[in-house]
Amino acid sequence: MACRPSYAASADGEGQRIFRFDTFGDEKFWTDTAKMQQVIQSSVSPTLALKVGLRVDADAIPPEVAQAIKAGQVDLNSPATTVTLLKLNAVVGLRGTVETVGGKDTLVRVGITCALCHSNVDSAFAPGIGHRRDGWPNRDLNVGAIIALSPAITDAQKAVYNSWGPGKYDPRYNIDGKSTPLALPPAYGLAHVRNETYTAEGPISYWNAYVAVTQMHGQGNFSDPRLGIAVTQSPDLVTSKLAALREYQHSLSGPAPVAGSFDAAAARRGRVLFDRSCISCHVATNGTDNNSNNRLHSPSETGMDAGYAQRTANKAYRTTPLRGLVQHAPYFHDGSAATLADVVAHYNRVRKLNLTNAQQKDLIEFLKTL
Repeated sequence: MACRPSYAASADGEGQRIFRFDTFGDEKFWTDTAKMQQVIQSSVSPTLALKVGLRVDADAIPPEVAQAIKAGQVDLNSPATTVTLLKLNAVVGLRGTVETVGGKDTLVRVGITCALCHSNVDSAFAPGIGHRRDGWPNRDLNVGAIIALSPAITDAQKAVYNSWGPGKYDPRYNIDGKSTPLALPPAYGLAHVRNETYTAEGPISYWNAYVAVTQMHGQGNFSDPRLGIAVTQSPDLVTSKLAALREYQHSLSGPAPVAGSFDAAAARRGRVLFDRSCISCHVATNGTDNNSNNRLHSPSETGMDAGYAQRTANKAYRTTPLRGLVQHAPYFHDGSAATLADVVAHYNRVRKLNLTNAQQKDLIEFLKTL
């Protein structure tokens, strides 16, 4: 008997369902081409899954199963347990179809959703297992290492995928064969952001369509003559869902600063410095000058590596909105700044801000409040 995990439309609506559970028909690629169902069935235990950054939705686990896990009665080193979690629809961002034959569960199809990279959990149950946090980037997720498990890719491709590391992904590698991986961005705080890409090719639905069709390998349509991409598939399982998906993503607010995580007096001083030194680019409540006038910045202007920009339509970078910063290190498009201190030191040098060490510390405290 085939078992496809069921889910009801939540109180948050269709957009949440799409974000969390819709594969856009990408099982055809991840199952028929990449053979990931075979890899998971034979080799991916919960222990390995958590090690490469996959997350488990504790709310999808029945109480009796949760109790057995806590009691050590569930083998977390067995791939069969991973299949059970997929049957329960508990692995964030993965959807599996399980057939039960002769009392044994077999994973026959698998696909991925938006939540794979752009959701996390609060680890309330155990590390990597907890309540969903939609919109939070999973900076522990090693996408490249997961893809490299596929038997359908070459050794040369595996080397590239394994070079990216946790929290990074190159959304153009399968388009142009080059590799300059990006830090997975947050998908919260987007309601007032005009272009949700590092290089501002288009608004959020543009990027959702690009990723759904060209990266997730969903069945849909996407076209951008600037990049020489034109994909048409029938039926289109993507386009009709973009509006609801955008509405849900726009509803995801950035996380509030954690109480006690910053020095309030220093942050007040830091705000004065921010308004003096940073506000010309990080303008208004949205935190980016790209909103009002489509302004972009050359890599040399901001001291950024030019490699990724040169592979894009605009050849430049958009000022990144500042939202929930303290929650999603590392920073910059390529994750090259490990801490907020590194961010401030970089711009102090490149933009010649002439901030003293004490002033840099104050500015860091202010950034923690955003």
